[in-house]
Amino acid sequence: MPPPAPPTHSPVIPSTTLAAPFLPKSPAPVSPLHLSPTPSPHETIAVSRRRAAFLLSILTVPPLLLSVHEPPTASAFSLGISGPKNWLKEQKKKSSKFLLAPVDASRNILRSAYLLMTKGETEYEENDLEEVKKLVTSATRDCVAEQRNSFVAFQAKTGVEVCTFRLIVKNASSLLDDKDPTKLEAESKLTDLIRSFTSLSDMTNEIDGQAASNRQRVANALMDALYSLDNFEQGIKDCLEI
Repeated sequence: MPPPAPPTHSPVIPSTTLAAPFLPKSPAPVSPLHLSPTPSPHETIAVSRRRAAFLLSILTVPPLLLSVHEPPTASAFSLGISGPKNWLKEQKKKSSKFLLAPVDASRNILRSAYLLMTKGETEYEENDLEEVKKLVTSATRDCVAEQRNSFVAFQAKTGVEVCTFRLIVKNASSLLDDKDPTKLEAESKLTDLIRSFTSLSDMTNEIDGQAASNRQRVANALMDALYSLDNFEQGIKDCLEI
């Protein structure tokens, strides 16, 4: 019996489905509502020195956070790096000029008041004492309770620290222990400064500027305030180690 004839048609080979090459999706259009317009110069907000000092004071790191994140001493030496506390010290030193700006401003204001009180008899004007009162109020920067306006007084009653110089002490000494002698000395100098400001303010409100002797008393009180301000500044520099 002859063998069966071979098939006359080719075997059906299943077709292979070729995957289309991957094409990245075009990014979804961004709604213009999500775009932040570039602020114009007119929208820039001026921050007062007192508020600036306050902003600085809240940028301190709690000691507990430092103790949790600070690497062990051995690790710090082995890696050739310093801990976060040392890094923060350096940042405070770099920002010292900004932190001490209110001190410089108050010093210049007190000097202007001193020049008004040391005018000669022929140069002195009736409104000079009133101008000195305004200058003293500006120089004390809400650290004399009797000089605060109603809004600042309300803030103080709600627990907000409004004394610029006290905020400066808190910022400069935030990395020091509560019983650190340098911190205690800075706080003591702050107390002396506020006492000097209070005495100066009371004097300008009580005396008559027509008498040369009274004007000299105010001038002496202004010099005492300047001396206290210089001491206070040195206390802050000691806290910052500059």
